Amino acid sequence: MTLPRVRIVHLNGTAFRALAAGDLEAADAASPVPASAYLAGPECRGVWLRRAGQFDDDPATAAWVTGIIWDEDAHAAVGRAGFHAPPDADGTVEIGYAVDPSYRRRGYARAALEALLRRAADDETVRTVRVSIRPDNLPSYALTSQYGFTKVGEQWDDEDGLEYVYERAA
Repeated sequence: MTLPRVRIVHLNGTAFRALAAGDLEAADAASPVPASAYLAGPECRGVWLRRAGQFDDDPATAAWVTGIIWDEDAHAAVGRAGFHAPPDADGTVEIGYAVDPSYRRRGYARAALEALLRRAADDETVRTVRVSIRPDNLPSYALTSQYGFTKVGEQWDDEDGLEYVYERAA
């Protein structure tokens, strides 16, 4: 299977706040690429609200945190992906991604994951890459397990509940 050509398009505080508010028109005005109804929808709003707060605290986080998965050939926003934050003091970054349901099963999650793994590998401050996956999210587990992630523990997430934590070297 040939993967789609994607890039993660980074956003600014105005775009984060517009998406968090569900205002697609304002998000499109602030974003380098058009967003989508899915990205401005209720499933994504909590992520954008957190990213807006991070941006307000430190605008430099925008280069690391969640952005738009952009299909270079279709010129379409197909989901969101990025790290939860810049590398921590130990050099760990955590990946997060979600593909619009209308674009799933086409290789976008894999393409976004590979783009993020390349980004981590190219940054000398990153030593460890982490993913946290709900036990019932079998597609995400099936994908990440192909990239050398191993289970290192469990955690409770206020939105997702129980998550298994997996890591690999950058």
